[in-house]
Amino acid sequence: MKRDFLLSTFSSNSILDILIIGGGINGSGIAADASSRGLRTGLFDSFDFGAATSSCSSKLIHGGLRYLEQFEFKLVAHSLKEREILLKKAPHIVSEMRFILPHRPFLRSAWIIRLGLFLYDHLARRTILKPSYKVKLNNEGHFKKNLKTGFEYSDCWVDDARLVLLNAMDAKENGAEVRNYCQIVKAKRFKNMWVVTIKNRLTQEVFERKTKVLINAGGPWAQTIIEDNLNLTSSHQIRLIKGSHIVIPKINNINKAYILQSDDKRIIFAIPYLEKFTMIGTTDIEYDGDPRFVTISDKEKTYLLNIINEHFVKQIELKDIIWSFSGVRPLVNEKQESAQKISRDYILELNLDDSMAPLLSIFGGKITTFRQLSESVVDKISQFFTDIKPCVTKETVLPGGDFAYPVETLIFQIQTKYPWLNESVIERYAHQYGMYTYKLLKNCSKIQDMGIEFFDGLYQIEIDYLISNEFAKTEEDILWRRTKLGLEIPQEKIKSIKDYIELKLMNSPLA
Repeated sequence: MKRDFLLSTFSSNSILDILIIGGGINGSGIAADASSRGLRTGLFDSFDFGAATSSCSSKLIHGGLRYLEQFEFKLVAHSLKEREILLKKAPHIVSEMRFILPHRPFLRSAWIIRLGLFLYDHLARRTILKPSYKVKLNNEGHFKKNLKTGFEYSDCWVDDARLVLLNAMDAKENGAEVRNYCQIVKAKRFKNMWVVTIKNRLTQEVFERKTKVLINAGGPWAQTIIEDNLNLTSSHQIRLIKGSHIVIPKINNINKAYILQSDDKRIIFAIPYLEKFTMIGTTDIEYDGDPRFVTISDKEKTYLLNIINEHFVKQIELKDIIWSFSGVRPLVNEKQESAQKISRDYILELNLDDSMAPLLSIFGGKITTFRQLSESVVDKISQFFTDIKPCVTKETVLPGGDFAYPVETLIFQIQTKYPWLNESVIERYAHQYGMYTYKLLKNCSKIQDMGIEFFDGLYQIEIDYLISNEFAKTEEDILWRRTKLGLEIPQEKIKSIKDYIELKLMNSPLA
């Protein structure tokens, strides 16, 4: 039954229907869903959108093959279904990737793997992704001689940081208030509403927002937000699990990923990354500390390298590591379980009584099922609003994704319109911005119109676009999340980029 104090839509511009704390993949996804259903929505993050866990994933939209061993068939089925939805929603940043699983008989028998892949192929309807099959490995010359056969199947690669950004952009285009670097200082219930105090960490401005429903999508900080910022008691305990990755020069010229079994029966991925590199991960380590400052340990580096070297002829050393990154997965605490056995499913907790405004908190979850989680969250709070529209996120595309042909065709079309622009830059634009590449280049008819070239392929016009349209505030926002140029740009070039951004922000009311 709908409750009287929330029966009408917002009555003034100062009152939001929902305010979301946390701009990771779940928070941005909820903002996109809620705003598309007509709810007046606010999205706030203390740092940049996706700056923590959501940009430190294995960059995969996957069903979770290993979850079948834990009998999480529902989670796998939902994840498999979401793969094809996201392929259609964001074809510029999500793409099919073939995975090779070398068979190691002493770890898992062939029939167990075949059964798992059969379920993987059939637990959800599959119209785009190709099925699995058995392959011979010794013909390639990349694997050690004891690895003769394997299995190949499909999952999807995703630019995780841009997936977060596109959802935040989608919410803003739907009319939401979307602000990064804005910290929730405190929130209190007052006369059937939440009064939320917010501090802009860049300008030090402190302001308030009132909202009918408060959404806690704080990820690793969800429990802290409840206990410290809201002064309430959390009914769920968060268990922090560190996952680390390393990046090395490309291990071979095959554009496929590998799923490798270790002696402890865990699996790691070796995934093609930005054409020149291979990304390897992840680990599962208990973590007790501030999620903002998580880093890889030497033990984790050695662990990942050892698994790679057990499989491939080409041996990798510590000195070959070009870059590493770590993230903290916020999982619902199951004290009896090891880190790798804790469920990756999510829990939604609604906190309310007859006289108080609702609080909905999200615990757990994974990037693959963020859209489904977002739909479930808005469905759960829909009881507090009249005339809320149905969910449309299965059918609608994310910004830049409104093309129904392969991304290679889009690249060709952009090249035809802008023949003076370097082919590698066009290819990067197409995969990052999709159809919004035309928005980025709308005032350009020659290379001089691109402005200053700060680094090979990074022009002034792109930085301006990212500040005006994608909430970029720092050089890190641009070099590591909006683009991935931070992996290659020399340190001495970064200062000029930083100085330009600061000057631009000082003079730009849009920023």
